[in-house]
Amino acid sequence: MTGRWFVSCVRNRLHPTFHFRLEYSFCNVSFPQPLGTGMTDTAPIITAPTNIDEFRTRLAAVTENLPKRMRQCADYIAANSDRIAVSTVAELAAGADVPPSALMRFCQILGFAGFSDMQKLFREAYAPGWPDYSTRLQNLKDSGTGSPAALLAEFIEAGRMSLEQLAKSTDENALFLAVEVLARADTLHVVGLRRAYPVASYLTYVLEKLAVPAILHDATGRLDHRHALRPGDACIAITFSPYSDETLTLAQDAQARGLPVIGITDRLTSPLARLSTTVLTVPEVDFGAFRSLSATLALALALAVAVGSARG
Repeated sequence: MTGRWFVSCVRNRLHPTFHFRLEYSFCNVSFPQPLGTGMTDTAPIITAPTNIDEFRTRLAAVTENLPKRMRQCADYIAANSDRIAVSTVAELAAGADVPPSALMRFCQILGFAGFSDMQKLFREAYAPGWPDYSTRLQNLKDSGTGSPAALLAEFIEAGRMSLEQLAKSTDENALFLAVEVLARADTLHVVGLRRAYPVASYLTYVLEKLAVPAILHDATGRLDHRHALRPGDACIAITFSPYSDETLTLAQDAQARGLPVIGITDRLTSPLARLSTTVLTVPEVDFGAFRSLSATLALALALAVAVGSARG
């Protein structure tokens, strides 16, 4: 915006005095209309891509006519789209050699409200889909395995198979490193929401009983306790597909503060894996798309007892 300063003189009619005022005059300027937010009925409204293919098509369509900084964003995102789900806006902006505000503007050019909406698209795309609970129940009824006794037998079998797979697939070196890191930490910050919440709450309970300082980040009342993260602490983050944004956000924040993050998740390609100092993967067999927590709880209990023992 341009303009000019000037001094005006005004005479007081009641007293023989003059008053001087310093004023600023704005020149007539026009502001570019934001893409996709037309001020008239005829302006096109750009909606956000709903899947990865639409995202790539949109990216290719807008790239050629972008100014320099937006072009840098486009080129970096196109070459590093696998990092969108697990990186912060600051990290992607640094990779593109632009300020974070430029990357946020770039997201809006693509039709997103902001970076978090673009990141959500990629996180959901890379998480295998699961049917909703009403569909799962209907499938059980249709298969004729919905009686209480049959369900109990099936879930016992799923739990048994999950425990057997955990025994065969556990990375003992990763487990040892996780215990070593947690045993040295001052306070352990545990986070796990939705399906992972029972595991996180039980893990925190056992740690407290073993006199290991621990804080459960449970998002009660939508309160944010990230301010409690201190140098010397460590984070235990637990999430499974579809991965919890809140859990990943806390893990990102802990990582950004230089704290070690122990990730408990379902696969090494999980977005949590890239945020973790050490990753512990847990296979859980499902029945009717209902996944057991038997193996995860066993791992959590072993982890807590090992840490308590190591801290002496």
